[in-house]
Amino acid sequence: MATGGNVIGLKGISGHGNVLTGSRHMVSAAHYQAAHAGFLILEAGGNAVDAGVAAGIALGVTQCDLVNVAGVAPIMIRLAATGEVITIDGLGVWPAKASSAYFRDKHKGAIPAGLMRAVVPGGPSGWITALERYGTMSFGDVVSASIRFARDGFPADPRLCETISGNEASYRRFAENARIMMPGGKPPLPGDMFRQTDLARSLQYMVDEEKRASGKGRAAGLAAAHAAFYQGDIARTITDYHAKNGGWLSMDDMRPFKARLEKPVRTRHGSVEVYTCGPWCQGPALNMVLSILARDDVRALGHNSPAYIHLLTEAIKLAFSDREAYFGDPLFVDVPLDTLLSEKYAAGRRQQIDSARSCPQMPEAGEIGGYPRLRPDVPIAYVPPPSPDTAYCAAIDRDGNVFSATPSDSSYDAEMIPGTGFCPSGRGSQSWTVAGHPSEVAPFKRPRLTPNPAIAILADGQAVMPFGTPGGDVQTQAMLQVLLNVSAFGMDLRSAIEAPRFASYSFPSSFEPHEYYPNRLALEGRIDNATMNGLRERGHDVLEWPEWTRLAGSVCSVIHDVKHGVLTGAGDPRRASYAVGW
Repeated sequence: MATGGNVIGLKGISGHGNVLTGSRHMVSAAHYQAAHAGFLILEAGGNAVDAGVAAGIALGVTQCDLVNVAGVAPIMIRLAATGEVITIDGLGVWPAKASSAYFRDKHKGAIPAGLMRAVVPGGPSGWITALERYGTMSFGDVVSASIRFARDGFPADPRLCETISGNEASYRRFAENARIMMPGGKPPLPGDMFRQTDLARSLQYMVDEEKRASGKGRAAGLAAAHAAFYQGDIARTITDYHAKNGGWLSMDDMRPFKARLEKPVRTRHGSVEVYTCGPWCQGPALNMVLSILARDDVRALGHNSPAYIHLLTEAIKLAFSDREAYFGDPLFVDVPLDTLLSEKYAAGRRQQIDSARSCPQMPEAGEIGGYPRLRPDVPIAYVPPPSPDTAYCAAIDRDGNVFSATPSDSSYDAEMIPGTGFCPSGRGSQSWTVAGHPSEVAPFKRPRLTPNPAIAILADGQAVMPFGTPGGDVQTQAMLQVLLNVSAFGMDLRSAIEAPRFASYSFPSSFEPHEYYPNRLALEGRIDNATMNGLRERGHDVLEWPEWTRLAGSVCSVIHDVKHGVLTGAGDPRRASYAVGW
């Protein structure tokens, strides 16, 4: 484990300034106002879970183009006292009426934008479940900043304005989305005060319901806030709108819903332990890539050298081919995860990598006895589109508890419910309608998420690192590179995040219509021409990104060096990310 100094994650001055350091507590989030919201909770005596929930919900307000409070919120928590890691899915299920055959018969297999993509909103239950099980504060405490941002407004940042203007036609498909997101009939400009008063009222309603029940204790109050969303006026407004406009969500879908607590997926790579969520998201693909690389000295290849980028890219292709063949909701499909993560299987996959030549398409999935290897036909495209959504937040408190979450769901492909400020999760876009696919649409089944928070334990337990990013299918790839930048190359956290990145697209997109970009490898323009040419010589179809691009993800992280008692934090300059702590 190379540290580059005594404190893991800290080396010195890097590209855009000093690494943020502290010794008490810290938050890193995909938007600076969300980071501050979480930090204020820590300052008020809350723990990492309280702070992480505050930051995560605030992202649904300040980055409402990319995240919705009624979207998804996969969460990971590590308890300092025991080292236990817990995951909370924060992911809804398809309604009882859902049918893949319907999409095949009525929409030629497509899942159209709007109400037909809606699954039960999982985010609110995820946040409240985290507070209930592991937090210390009330829902009203942690959501106060979000209500203020929504009610009073905040100055729109350039990235928010860029997303809205770039998707103006999509917003105009839905009258309520256009009304809220384009006040005055046009996209906001940077610095315009951006308000979401309906959202503020909805959140305040949940707080008011919590207060009415608070005399029976904190748990009763949180249960009342949960019921306000899933059983009260909000649920009725959502389901009434679906009933009147051809949607599938009903009170029978909303009323019993509760986020699930599940065990994490764990692997070891040298001196690093990596925890991710289960195969209901793409999280285990990170573990799989690391397993494939287990016997490689990646540091010896040279950072971002042609040989290094080639090796990681080919390993990513192998892991993602298995993701496509085997990942799905494990409550519905048998995912052979133990085999996929086994040393023998990973070594066999590693032998398929040609060090001199790229695989020109997605490789065949690994053969596992008793499991079919379905490979559906998908449209082939040339230039990958921008990732449509997602954000990230991490928090570590004074006791060393860790929070890591990747909330998501955009507001331009899911229909906003009038009067609520909510776009119920359109995450159905990440399901398939192909019969027999492990992520095929089915009643009460979870779509296979791209959002996937992670927690790494560095240097044989010397440090803890929650990390994650937006970026769709790029998420796992960006997270892999930042983790190796820290653990293999000894970079400080800011340098690890700012280093130029690359991404393969040689697999079907997780998003409808699941288009495919054979052999496509995109690299940020700061990677030199000699490296790009070296990759072309190996057969990669190289696409040059700008020097800095949000398409490469926006990794946020905090590292707690337990031995030295030092926290380091950083946010990615590719988006509006920020870290706050002391």
